[in-house]
Amino acid sequence: MDTGNAFGLVETYLPQHIMGIRLVIAAVLGGLIGFERELHTAEAGLRTHILVGVAAALFTILAFEIYHTLPAGEQSRADPIRAVEAVTAGIAFLGAGAIFRSGAGVQGLTTGAGMWLAGAVGVATALGYYVVATGVAVLAVMVLAALRAISHQVIGADRRRAREKVERNER
Repeated sequence: MDTGNAFGLVETYLPQHIMGIRLVIAAVLGGLIGFERELHTAEAGLRTHILVGVAAALFTILAFEIYHTLPAGEQSRADPIRAVEAVTAGIAFLGAGAIFRSGAGVQGLTTGAGMWLAGAVGVATALGYYVVATGVAVLAVMVLAALRAISHQVIGADRRRAREKVERNER
């Protein structure tokens, strides 16, 4: 390990190609969520969600790598779950930045939630839960798209009725 460290190479618990695969999967799944957001909003979209997913995956991988490189007696004091909690808090901070108040309404909640979810998908991917991460990302896109379509139909119908009422009153 000392020879590798002299050249900047480190022995890892998880093979580095597996780390790379997990990071790429986190990017793809974060991008899936971000793409849906990008299509329908000017707020945080594709790039942001990819970066959130990859960052969450990288921090999670590094936390577990650090845990596994500690001497055996010190592992009891190390807690990789705290690193995952820190990742969650950081993503929540980013998500909160996307939320703002506009008059009586609030905007950006869905974007903030999407960023938080992209981070969770990144953590799941980093831990090797590919099927769960993929399922959650697909479910998120389905929920976002389906509920958007339903809300647009309801809001569109309400707007049509209001327009018709105004036109009747003008006659």
